[in-house]
Amino acid sequence: MGDTEIGALRAKLASRVRSDDYRQRRKDMDAAFSQYRVAPEVTVEPVTANGVRAEWTSTPQDDRDAALLYVHGGGYVIGSLDSHRHVVSEAGRAARAWALALDYRLAPEHPFPAAVEDAVAGYRYLLSRGARPGRIAIAGDSAGGGLVVAAMLAIREAGLAQPACGWCISPWVDMEGIGESMSSKAETDPMVQREPLLEMAKLYLGGADPRSPLAAPIYADLRGLAPLLIQVGAAETLLDDAVRLAKTAGAADVRVDLQVWPEMVHVWHLFHPELKAGRQAIEAGGAYVRSMMAA
Repeated sequence: MGDTEIGALRAKLASRVRSDDYRQRRKDMDAAFSQYRVAPEVTVEPVTANGVRAEWTSTPQDDRDAALLYVHGGGYVIGSLDSHRHVVSEAGRAARAWALALDYRLAPEHPFPAAVEDAVAGYRYLLSRGARPGRIAIAGDSAGGGLVVAAMLAIREAGLAQPACGWCISPWVDMEGIGESMSSKAETDPMVQREPLLEMAKLYLGGADPRSPLAAPIYADLRGLAPLLIQVGAAETLLDDAVRLAKTAGAADVRVDLQVWPEMVHVWHLFHPELKAGRQAIEAGGAYVRSMMAA
């Protein structure tokens, strides 16, 4: 028997009217997800992290020496602190860590590699506050899931110690949309389709090579990166992105846990207030982070 909650959610998502203007889509995404409020016990604190607008969320149970650096999704073009606050705060709670969400610069105003630079700036900020690398995890969804790996690559190249782990949710790591699931899952995924994805890639790259390792980490040498948790839905057009990322990382001797969740759509975690599987996936990710921080 199928998941009735995801069935209802898929129908609702399929009925949405999407603007072709990325400026309007920014407003629409914020409006859609701002309806999900953070829990009453969550503390929200604006901050500037090495020049990057950011926001701490925490609960009384969080360990003060543990930090979850979160980079939101939205194709590097849309998404914000407002659209993701409800999921970032719960991811931090599940990891029992203070969560630092970055409002990194968006394309096309700030094309590649601005987002990567801001993610590394956020990591350096945590280190400057005394956080130990082994007590930091980097998490993100969709474009943010790819940015997790890109940031870890840039951290390695900067000569900095790796974080405890990376948590990639429905990662986008292929700027060309050549995965087989882009076609085979097109009818089951109400969130991501190839043509709009390629348009976002064009806006983000700004003429850069679509196979640049920091834009498309499946073409990177991932040797030496910290362990990765990759969560993806079986109904996603980006399913192959996640599988190829796991293969690339595993072939480079990076420890990888790949979770394919039956029936789930792109970044189903975002819908956790109305989707049990979203809550379960956040809990699973938080448990992974805790286990890596304790290793």
